[in-house]
Amino acid sequence: DYPRALSELYRVTKPGGRIVVLEFSTPTFAPFGKVYKKYIMKAIPPVARAISSNPESYVYLAESIIDWPDQRTLAQKFAQAGWQDVKY
Repeated sequence: DYPRALSELYRVTKPGGRIVVLEFSTPTFAPFGKVYKKYIMKAIPPVARAISSNPESYVYLAESIIDWPDQRTLAQKFAQAGWQDVKY
């Protein structure tokens, strides 16, 4: 529930406060985005199985990157929640 979460984040931030989101996201350039999504789902899980004691967490990471909104959409959601001077 992005609207509710971002509204709550806005509510508990000091007036004039700032939030910085550092998160993986899907590229906004469509041709690169398609390649990126394939790479994430095809490359990350096998590498994780080879080097990690918890490869499932990397599969979850790949899935959550794909499910995360792109930069423009997330910026719009922040603005709709009341944030000003939203940039990405």
